[in-house]
This record gives sequence, structure tokens and C-alpha cells, in this order.
Amino acid sequence: MAWTREQMAARAASELTDGSYVNLGIGLPTLVPNYVADDVELVLQSENGILGVGAYPYEGDEDPDLINAGKETVTLRKGASFFDSATSFGMIRGGKIDAAILGAMQVSAKGDIANWMIPGKMVKGMGGAMDLVHGAKRVIVLMEHVARDGSKKILDECDLPYTGRGVVQRIITDLCVLDVTGPDDDWALRLVELAPGVSLDEVREKTEPEVRS
Repeated sequence: MAWTREQMAARAASELTDGSYVNLGIGLPTLVPNYVADDVELVLQSENGILGVGAYPYEGDEDPDLINAGKETVTLRKGASFFDSATSFGMIRGGKIDAAILGAMQVSAKGDIANWMIPGKMVKGMGGAMDLVHGAKRVIVLMEHVARDGSKKILDECDLPYTGRGVVQRIITDLCVLDVTGPDDDWALRLVELAPGVSLDEVREKTEPEVRS
């Protein structure tokens, strides 16, 4: 057994605290707001220039002028504001974003992340990911533990182009929650939580770096 995508999003939502300014990556992280506790108020930022992003619109209510950085139509919460991308990236680079939850293709034991391209495949660009991983106060990766072909995604060293190095603090997958511990622990990953029905041996089998309980 393992967590479903919805359960993974709910686990990531539990990391967020009331009043946080949060940026969510495309894909799986966009499910996170659906599982935020009622007593937690988040302000979602989109790097194309929105502060106060709301839920996805119902079918038929889409406004093509209201899109997030992933080109998805969104709604706005009361008090939302618009600004140019220079101001948006000023927020990010200035350390005003409390947490970024991002998907990834690979993460290393040293907290490196590769999430923007696979060589030989068409890519639109890095987007705001490079700024987010360095500007957000906390970077959480939310991804499946292994790739579709069964290859490992948590590695000693990433072999895809880096988005940032030494920037990830926590990794949430369908199998477990892991923390990047640093050189004092010889770059081993620390197990925080196992998904129901998942064993530590299974996690270790599917993770290249050492995982300590």
C-alpha cells in the first residue's frame, strides 16, 4: 500500500501553518489547498503576479484572463492583488514566501532538486522554480517515490539538470516523509513517517541514499 495522490496532498497540507504565504508548483502540489484545515488561512502566490489565488473555477465559470503560472485558470480570494512579474519575483527573492511545495523529477540526499527538464525533450523553460528554491524560507518536494519505469528518483546525486542545490528540507512521497539531514549525518536521509502498509525496508530498497529511522 501507499498514499494516493490525494493523501499525499493532504500530508503536504499539514506542513502549512496559519497565515503562511505559499507558492505551489504545477501538478501534484496544486491539490494541496483542497486539504488545508479549516482553521488555517493561507495566502497563495503565483509568480506570474497574483497574491491571493483561490480555488479552481467550476466548469463554465473560467475567466481566460485569470491564470496561474502553470497556465491554469484560477479564481481569486477576497483582497487578492495583481502586480507585474518583477514585483512577484522581488517577493520571492526577498524571502517573503514562507513555503514552496514543488514537484520534482529527482532529489538528492544533499537537498538538490532537478525539476525543470529532461534532456532531449521539449521544455518551455525553468520558469520561477530556480528563484523559488532559493528564495522561499522552506522548500518541500511532493512527488512519487519512483518514476513510472521503476527507476529511483531519490538519489545520491541527481543526473538531470539541477534547479537548485542544497535547497530542499523535506520530501513527501507516496511511501513516506523524509528529511534532508546534512553533512553531520553523512547526508543520510531521516525517516519522519511511513505511509500505512509501507515498510522501512521497502523505502530503503527504492531509495539510493541511506535512510535512517
